[in-house]
Amino acid sequence: MNGWFANLSYKARKRWALLILVIGLPAYIVVAVTITSTLDRPSIWLELAIYVGLGILWAWPFRSIFRGIGQADPDDRED
Repeated sequence: MNGWFANLSYKARKRWALLILVIGLPAYIVVAVTITSTLDRPSIWLELAIYVGLGILWAWPFRSIFRGIGQADPDDRED
């Protein structure tokens, strides 16, 4: 993993992921809808490209946080 999130524990990454989804995802939706509403009704393909592009730009910096979150806690070792 790259970035400063690589040094975080599994629990901390899980908390960050939840915070990003609860705060960041609605913020992305507001920004995406605001950007598309400022344009005069673009074609469906341009509108789709804007949403996909903004979705990739929003998620790309956080990919290291979400990687492996759905798996069992690797820090919790049971023998």
